[in-house]
Amino acid sequence: QVQLVESGGGLVQAGGSLRLSCAVSGSIFSIRAMGWYRQAPGKQRDLVATVIRGGSTNYADSVKGRFTISRDNAKNTVYLQMNSLKPEDTAVYYCNTLRPYAFAWGQGTQVTVSS
Repeated sequence: QVQLVESGGGLVQAGGSLRLSCAVSGSIFSIRAMGWYRQAPGKQRDLVATVIRGGSTNYADSVKGRFTISRDNAKNTVYLQMNSLKPEDTAVYYCNTLRPYAFAWGQGTQVTVSS
C-alpha cells in the first residue's frame, strides 16, 4: 500500500517561511495531479495548491503569490514552499492526489504561525 509522509512543518513567526515535503512510497510519475491540502481546527480540509504532471500549477486565492508547489517525479516527492506566512495559515498540511483520492491520508505536518 502506498504511503504518504509529510514533513517540514513547525512553528514560525508571521512573515517567515517553511518548505514542506511529501514523500510518496510509490511512483508518482503517472499521476496527473498532486495537491497540498490543509485543515485548521474545527474546519474542513481544503485544497490549497495543485501541480500537474507537466508542471503547471494552481493555487487557492488565499495562498496565491505566497506559496509554490512543485514535484520531483524522480524522487516521488511533492514540495510546498510557503513564504510570507500568516497566522491564518496555521493548520495541519497534507498531500494527496485530487478527488477521487488515490491514497490513504498521511499523518500530515503541523504548521503554526505566530503573530
